[in-house]
Amino acid sequence: MELDPKDMTPVINRIKRAQGQLAGVLRMLEDGRECEDVVTQLAAVSRALDRAGFAIVATGLQQCLANGEGLDGLDAKKMEKLFLSLA
Repeated sequence: MELDPKDMTPVINRIKRAQGQLAGVLRMLEDGRECEDVVTQLAAVSRALDRAGFAIVATGLQQCLANGEGLDGLDAKKMEKLFLSLA
């Protein structure tokens, strides 16, 4: 299923923010910052990317239902694999 780029705008913005956070983590490492601070920021990047992934899967599911494919049109194993890949 192809995702509608209009529906992906919030996800794109979230990933761009995570990209900025990740650049900050790299700077922190290069500057020799405290381990706890670096790990805290890295965890924030990870959570942001996880949320983006879940939003992508949820949007895909919503589009399937909205396009009349209904639950019968969903591949349960494929959806399960997508969700588990983010876990």
